[in-house]
Amino acid sequence: MNDKFEHLIERATQLVERIEAILPQPLTAPDWSASIAWRYRKRSSGHGTLEPVQHVSGMRLADLKEIDGQKEKVQRNTEQFVRGLRLIEVDKADLTDLPDIIDVVAERPEKFIVYCDDLSFEDGEPGYKALK
Repeated sequence: MNDKFEHLIERATQLVERIEAILPQPLTAPDWSASIAWRYRKRSSGHGTLEPVQHVSGMRLADLKEIDGQKEKVQRNTEQFVRGLRLIEVDKADLTDLPDIIDVVAERPEKFIVYCDDLSFEDGEPGYKALK
């Protein structure tokens, strides 16, 4: 090959590497032994990651008021999944990434609860459609 062609190939390779570095990467599995609860975070770069929750707060069912019927169902269902239970928190703005999260956890032997702390929606929000 001549020098100009080799230089062109080298520059093209560098350009592709730079472009690939800024493209969103597929969600990868974390070290599942690091925690029992996880939080999904999307960075400004567009890359999503499951981060271990370092300080998991304890909450008692008695702390939840005026939802006794729902509490009974949650308790019954949760007790069925207690062994190997894991928790993933997802921000409302990131609900459109649920398929990526499911792809990462689908083959795991543990059971996962994915929850969103603020699940109110305005007309036209993309998270609502993703959740449907």
